[in-house]
Amino acid sequence: MYKIKQIPEDFVVNEVSSVTYSKGEYGYFLLKKRNYSTQTAVERIADFLNIPLKFIGYAGNKDRQGVTTQMISIKGPFERAKKFKAKDLELEFKGNGNQPISLGDLEGNKFEIIVRNITKAPKKIKKFINYFDEQRFSKNNAAIGKALVKKDFKKAIELLTESSGDYERDVENHYNTTHDAIGSIRRIPKKIINLYIHAYQSEIWNQAAEKLSKIVKKNVELPLVGFGTEIKDEKIKKVIEAIMKQEGIGYRDFIIRSMPEISSEGNSRKLYAEVKKLTIGELEDDELNNKMKKVKISFFLYKGCYATMAIKNMFKER
Repeated sequence: MYKIKQIPEDFVVNEVSSVTYSKGEYGYFLLKKRNYSTQTAVERIADFLNIPLKFIGYAGNKDRQGVTTQMISIKGPFERAKKFKAKDLELEFKGNGNQPISLGDLEGNKFEIIVRNITKAPKKIKKFINYFDEQRFSKNNAAIGKALVKKDFKKAIELLTESSGDYERDVENHYNTTHDAIGSIRRIPKKIINLYIHAYQSEIWNQAAEKLSKIVKKNVELPLVGFGTEIKDEKIKKVIEAIMKQEGIGYRDFIIRSMPEISSEGNSRKLYAEVKKLTIGELEDDELNNKMKKVKISFFLYKGCYATMAIKNMFKER
């Protein structure tokens, strides 16, 4: 079985940003990180600057296991950010703007990936089913999102506290003290809570994509369901609504009145991901895996597409 991310340098991701510069109160920085999640990296920066997390914006979450670059925006004392230093984290000032960087403010990502523990070269591909990969879901992300959508906040807390991170412990301690489920969930940063909702939407999307890819070859837009979803294509509508019926939810359930900040209008996503500028290197001896080979693969994917899914398809049995 092939291996990726054996060392951070095996997985290099460079964001292609859509940010434009102008005069403004926001500083735009290129964040380079190694073995850090985007969330943990911005927390370190916010602590250094002594500013709220919400003052730092970014276009998307980059892999923890790897070496990645992406643009972030900082509101407030961003001049101090030019002095930020930490092991495996770098900030490079790029300019100013009058808007924070938000989710989706990118064209896509360039990947340079070393695939190890192989004996055969990967096959060239032009597209693949645009599934959300397993890192989207983590241990309980989709289940937590479903509990939030169904307004079962106590269930969401039970699922949250099965993990052992700092947020989870804070939620558990607050709930045990106050028995206030919503207040306890709000101890988690809004961006993280929204990830749970998005994970549930992604799970529904994956189920729909699996069914539709067997009957649809065109690259149609497939909804990420939310309270604003309207589907004109009857074939797509039938598949989506059958899954939602099985889940016991409707579109309006994505309006969460007791936590309006995490209500989700929904979005859409192409059924197929296109692989651009693909180059596959020569097989070389793999110094980390005895008697095996490695290969360097480079390509570009539009935003929201998973490089790990591209690799899976390149190494599928022919």
